[in-house]
Amino acid sequence: MLLFLYTLLLFHHLLTKVNTLCRMMGYPNYPLLSKDRDVTIGGIFAVHNKLTLSSFEFTEKPQALSCSSVNLRDFRLAQIMIFAIEEINRSESLLPNVSIGYRIYDTCSSRMSSMSATMGLMNGLEFVARDTCSGKSPIHAIIGETESSATVILSRTTGPFKIPVISHAASCACLSNRKDHPSFFRTMSSDYHQGRALAYIVKHLGWSWVGAVNSDNDYGNYGMAIFLNTAQMEGICVEYSVKFYRTEHEKLKKVVDTIKKGTAKVIVAFISFLEMSLLTEQLSVQNIAGLQMVGVEAWITSKSLITPTTFHVLGGSLGFAMRKINIEGFADYVIKTFWDTAFPCSQGERNDSQIKVNCSRYQDLLVLKNYNEDVPEHRFSSNVYKAVYAVAHSVHSLLKCRQQEGCEKGLTIQPQQVVEALKKVNFTVKFGDYVWFDNTGDAVAQYEVVNWQQDSNGSIQFKPVGYYDASLPPDQHFVVNTENILWAGGKLKKPRSVCSESCPPGTRKAAQKGRPVCCYDCIPCAEGEISNETDSNNCKQCPGEYWSNAEKNKCVLKAVEFLSFTEVMGIVLVFFSLFGVGLTALVAILFYSKKDTPIVKANNSELSFLLLFSLCLCFLCSLTFIGRPTEWSCMLRHTSFGITFVLCISCVLGKTIVVLMAFKATLPGSNVMKWFGPAQQRLSVFSFTLMQVLICVLWLTISPPFPYKNMKYYKEKIILECSLGSTIGFWAVLGYIGLLSVLCFILAFLARTLPDNFNEAKFITFSMLIFCAVWITFIPAYVSSPGKFTVAVEIFAILSSSTGLLFCLFAPKCYIILLKPEQNTKQRMMEKKNTNI
Repeated sequence: MLLFLYTLLLFHHLLTKVNTLCRMMGYPNYPLLSKDRDVTIGGIFAVHNKLTLSSFEFTEKPQALSCSSVNLRDFRLAQIMIFAIEEINRSESLLPNVSIGYRIYDTCSSRMSSMSATMGLMNGLEFVARDTCSGKSPIHAIIGETESSATVILSRTTGPFKIPVISHAASCACLSNRKDHPSFFRTMSSDYHQGRALAYIVKHLGWSWVGAVNSDNDYGNYGMAIFLNTAQMEGICVEYSVKFYRTEHEKLKKVVDTIKKGTAKVIVAFISFLEMSLLTEQLSVQNIAGLQMVGVEAWITSKSLITPTTFHVLGGSLGFAMRKINIEGFADYVIKTFWDTAFPCSQGERNDSQIKVNCSRYQDLLVLKNYNEDVPEHRFSSNVYKAVYAVAHSVHSLLKCRQQEGCEKGLTIQPQQVVEALKKVNFTVKFGDYVWFDNTGDAVAQYEVVNWQQDSNGSIQFKPVGYYDASLPPDQHFVVNTENILWAGGKLKKPRSVCSESCPPGTRKAAQKGRPVCCYDCIPCAEGEISNETDSNNCKQCPGEYWSNAEKNKCVLKAVEFLSFTEVMGIVLVFFSLFGVGLTALVAILFYSKKDTPIVKANNSELSFLLLFSLCLCFLCSLTFIGRPTEWSCMLRHTSFGITFVLCISCVLGKTIVVLMAFKATLPGSNVMKWFGPAQQRLSVFSFTLMQVLICVLWLTISPPFPYKNMKYYKEKIILECSLGSTIGFWAVLGYIGLLSVLCFILAFLARTLPDNFNEAKFITFSMLIFCAVWITFIPAYVSSPGKFTVAVEIFAILSSSTGLLFCLFAPKCYIILLKPEQNTKQRMMEKKNTNI
C-alpha cells in the first residue's frame, strides 16, 4: 500500500514538471509570412504542392522539410488574408487603435507538415531556457485549412485548447458536429447542402443512371455519402461508386477501368482538386471522353485543370462553385503592395534572428510577382476575406472598442473568448455579403452553377447557368437555365443517361432481377388496365363501365352491344320479319278473295283468318327484340311473344279439335259438333289466350323484365339486354306455350289417319312437329349464345316457327287455290280416300 502511494506521488511530481517546464526539441518551424502586432491571426495554406522528405536513417537529426511546386490558388488565399488584415489596420471604425498581425504557414499539401504548422502556431517560435509554459496561445484564431481532412486534424488538435479555427474551404459535413469540433467555424457552406444539390441537379436534368467517384478522404467520403443518400430518395440509381486517394495509383487505375466499362454517361465527381487532376490525366491518356462530368467547388473552377489534352475530357462539365466576387483593390495589391510590404525577401538581405529568412525558399514565389490573371476567377478569396473580418469584429467586441474612444488595449483576450464572440458575430462586408454563423458554425449555403464552355477564340470560360441558395424558400432554392449549357463533347443536346429507356403511357415498369430499380422492362398493361403517365410503376384498373383503349393509356366507355336496326344482322331479321308479315297478308288476301270456295269453307275460315292474324302478330313481335332495350320494350317483347304465340297455337288447337269433331259428326247419330260450334271455338281461343294474359300480368306485376347491362360475359364490352326479372314468370309463359303445342301435336297426331281427301290433320301434325323441334333446339342455343346473338337466336326461333306454321297449314291450300283450281270443288272435297301416314 505504501509502495503504491509512493509511486502515485512520484508520477504526480513528474507530471507537474512536464506541465510547467517547456523546452524546444528539434528545429523550430518558422512561418512562411509573418508580422507581429497587438492581435495575431494564424493562417495555414498549402502554398506548395510537393514535399521532399529527408532521410530517415536515424543516424542524424532529421532536417527541415523542403517544399516545391507552387499552388497558385492557396498562395492567393495567403495574399487575400494579408490584404484584409492591412485593410482592417487602416480602418478607423474597426479596431481603431489596435493592429492585427499574422503568421502564415505553408503545409506543402502534407498531413505531416500540417501538424507541424499547427504546433508552430500553438507554441510560438522559441523558448528561453527554463522558461515555464504560461498556457496562453500566441495566436487568437487560425484561418485554414483548404482541405477538409487537414482541417479535421487542425480542429481536433486545437479544440482542447479552445483556439478558434475558421476555414474558408473545408466543406465536409463532419465538421458541423459541435461535440467533436466545438471551436470550429467556416465561411464556406457545409457539403450537406452541396451533396444534396448534386442529387437535385441530376434529378432536374433527367439523369437516373450515374457513376460516382470521390476522394478517399473526409471531404469526398462524407460528401459522397450525402449525395448517395439523397440520390436514393430522389429515385436516382448509381451504377458504381468508387474512390481513391492521391497516393493510391493502383486504385486510380481501377477507378478509370470502372468508368471505362460503365454504361452511365454522367459522372458525379465529389473529388478534391489534386485527385481530380490525377483522374483527368488518366482519362486523357486512355482517351475516355464524351462523359458528362458533374463536379463540386473543389475543382469545377480550377483553370490549372485546363490543358490541350484534358479539355476533351472535362469540356462541358457542370457543377457548383463559390460565387465569384470581385474584391476592390486586391488585383492591384497582388502586383505591388504585397511584394513591397509583406514579402520578406523584397526588402533585400537582412539578418533577423527571429525569422531567419532564407531567401532561397522564396525563389519560386518571385516568379508570380507580376502575374494577376487568375485573380478575377479566384472564388475562395471572399471566404478568407470574410474570415479575417469575422475575427476582427469578434476582437472589436471583446476589447469594447468605440469609434472615437478606441479600444481598451489593457484587456487580455483568450482564444476561448474569441470562440464565444464568433458565435454572436454578424456584419456586412463591403461587397454586400452578410456574415454570420449558425449554431454549428456554418455559413449559409450559396453556390453558383457553372458550365465549362469554350469561346470562339478557344479560351475556356466558366459560364454561370444557375444558382443554389439555401437561404431562399424551398421552391426557390435551385434554378438552372438549361438553354445556356454546353454539354459534354461540345454538344448542344443534353446527353441521356438511363439504365432503361422510359416506359411510355400504356406500359408499366417491371424491375429486372438483381439490378437497381432504374433498370427495368416495360410491360404492356393488361386488358382493362391503363397507365396514363411515363414510367408508371403500376397499371390502374378501369372503372366498371370503362375499358382501356388500344394504346392502354386511357379509359374509354365500353362498347355497348345490342341488336340494332342498323347492323347487317338486324336488317336481315327485320327483312324476314316483314317478309313473313307480307307473305301472311298475301295468304289472308287470297283466302279472303276465295272465301266462298269449298277449300276455304272446309278449313273453318273464321279460325283460319284468326290464325293468319296471329301469325302476323308473331312475325311482328320479333321486331320488339331489335333495338336498344328499354323498360317498355323489355316488358313488351316477352309478353307480346307469349300472348301472340298462345293465340296462334290456340287457333291451331281449335282447328285440330274442329277436324276431330267434324270426323265424329260424320258418324251416324253423332251430334258432337253442336258442342264445338263457332261460339265454342271462339271461347276456347279466348280462354287459352286469356290464361297467358293472366300469367303475363302476374309476371309484370311481381317482377317485370328490365334493361340490364351485362358486364360479366365480356370484359371489354357491355351487353345491353333485357333481364327476365322473374325467371319463373318467363318459364311459365314458355311452358304454357309448350303445353298447348304438345296438346295440339297429340290431337293432330291422333287425327292423322282420318279418311278425308284433304286431311288437314296431317299438316297440323307437321306444323306442330316443326314448331316443337324449333323451340326444343332453341333452349340450348339460347343459353350458349353470347351477347346480341342470344336475341338473334330467339328472333330466329320466332320467325322459323311462325314460318313453319304458315307453310305447313296454308301452303297446300294456296297450291290448290292457285295451281289446282279444278280440285277446289265440293265434290272433290267430299270424296273419301283411305290414307295412312
